[in-house]
Amino acid sequence: MKFNWFQLNNWSIRYKLIFHFLLISTLPALGLGVLIGWATNETIGKQVNAHTAQLIGNVNKSLDFYAGNIQNISYFIAMNPEIGRFLKEGPAALADEQVRYRTAKFLQGFTTLYSEVAGIMVVNADGEYFSNDMYARSPRNLTEEGWYREAVKAKGIFKLVGHPSQRNVTTHANYKDSEVVSVVRAILDPDTQQTEGVVLIDLKLRVISETVRDVRLGKSGYLMVVDDKGGSIYAPRNSLVGRIDQAKLADQASGTFSQEIDGRRVQFIYQKSPFTNWTTVGVFAMQDTVQEIKDINLYLVTFVFIVCLLGIAASYYLSHSISRPISQLASSMRKVEEGNLNIRVAGERRDEVGMLGRSFNKMLAQITRLLSQVGEEQRLKREAELRSLQAHIQPHFLYNTLDTIQWLARKDGATAAAEMVEALSRLFRIGLSKGQEMIPLSDELDHIRSYLKIQKTRYRDKLNYSIEIEPGLEDMIVLKLVLQPLVENAIYHGIKERRGPGMIAIRTAASGGILTFTIEDNGAGMTEDRLSWLRATLEAAGVSKDAARASKGETPLPETGGELPRGADTGSYGLRNVQERIRLSFGAPYGITIESREQLGTTVELSHPVILQKGRSGT
Repeated sequence: MKFNWFQLNNWSIRYKLIFHFLLISTLPALGLGVLIGWATNETIGKQVNAHTAQLIGNVNKSLDFYAGNIQNISYFIAMNPEIGRFLKEGPAALADEQVRYRTAKFLQGFTTLYSEVAGIMVVNADGEYFSNDMYARSPRNLTEEGWYREAVKAKGIFKLVGHPSQRNVTTHANYKDSEVVSVVRAILDPDTQQTEGVVLIDLKLRVISETVRDVRLGKSGYLMVVDDKGGSIYAPRNSLVGRIDQAKLADQASGTFSQEIDGRRVQFIYQKSPFTNWTTVGVFAMQDTVQEIKDINLYLVTFVFIVCLLGIAASYYLSHSISRPISQLASSMRKVEEGNLNIRVAGERRDEVGMLGRSFNKMLAQITRLLSQVGEEQRLKREAELRSLQAHIQPHFLYNTLDTIQWLARKDGATAAAEMVEALSRLFRIGLSKGQEMIPLSDELDHIRSYLKIQKTRYRDKLNYSIEIEPGLEDMIVLKLVLQPLVENAIYHGIKERRGPGMIAIRTAASGGILTFTIEDNGAGMTEDRLSWLRATLEAAGVSKDAARASKGETPLPETGGELPRGADTGSYGLRNVQERIRLSFGAPYGITIESREQLGTTVELSHPVILQKGRSGT
């Protein structure tokens, strides 16, 4: 069974447009909806985790900042000379009222400058202490306190010990144990490394709570801070968990895990601070993320439905508005196909179809002119090829005869004659080139060297020349014998007419895909009239008369109208022949340009496309 109805090539353009419009409007919307719905869960989860990790990182930076301040305070206290004497000598070091007052003001300065400090106590190795804000509850020796032993065990390293519990120290402000966090640091003798005493600093929990409590994760999520044993440093009142299993946090500095609490799936994201050794944990219910996904899916379904509805309506309207003028244009083209070139498409549309109709009308108006133009260009091309063939055909027997003459001249000792014959022989050999029209640039330059060598023998000191070529261009392919007519023109119409010695410089360079030959002489130059006529002649070379008239605004071509400058046609044949060959082979962008000033010389530039030998890359 053949399903010819599904072959799009057999459908009318209207149904094709309807089908394509439906495809590009509804299918992408459906695919986009499915793709987004499939990817939303993972994407939102990653975004939530990344956002939470960023918030946790910022909180850890704030906590590290406060802990760093406390650490600096402990360093300043340890370096104070009065405190140092107190640690060594005990209360006797502060017996003087002025010393005691100065030391008390010193400690008070920290509590005044840093509002997060609840109190500072300095305890020496005998259990004697000094403080403005803190005092011992009982006569029990403070060196037996757990926080004191932890400081000694840390050997002078700053350490946060968490909430105080059942310690023999309190403050005048009577802070509860849950309202402060203790920080300790042992002061060591720099020589013996023995513990001289301990600095105890209480940090207000308010600082931590203000940093953490304003951070919200979703609708019900929050942040909490736990110590290195999993105990809570700070947690909000609505906290789902009071203590986190240290095994969940493992040994990694950051990570995620989830567990079920009271029938709800809860996500945990944590990050440990290497400075405080505390872990900030983000806690939020997975249901919050699921609800966001449901909301997005609802928006997606609504969007897909509206897009499909609009796509169906728009496909019918657009298909009709596009197919109708195209059908009219197709009808006109069928009449042209039957041979009626006088048909024209009517209409004032400004869209692409209207532009196509106007272009169609212009095309019909030009077809007749183009037919005659193509015929004339073919005639010109055949004439140029014939002239080139006539100019370059060299009998093989002449080349072989010159080879024999060279051998005889060398045998008889006529070296100069032999070199002349060799140059002429090489000139003929390259001119033949086995019938090839394109030759390597190196052969073209050898040909012009042979030609200049022959001319140098004739003109002697009156003719000097130089040939320069950029490295790497020798293997490029060029049209055969394009330089010799230009150099010949420079000799006979430039150097020959000059008084005294003359110079011809030939330079070859490549840039931007164009190979440029520059032939510069310091000869007689030419007048403005002759230069203008020669430029117009070269511009018309390789172009049909009708095309030339159109490009010149219907003005006569130089060869068909107006009085020519005296001697203008002399020497222009070779330049015109090269121009025609270049233009007919490669097109109008390439060819000859001329600059000249009378008595100062002439510069001719020949632009040729860069053509590489097979298997070589471009410059």
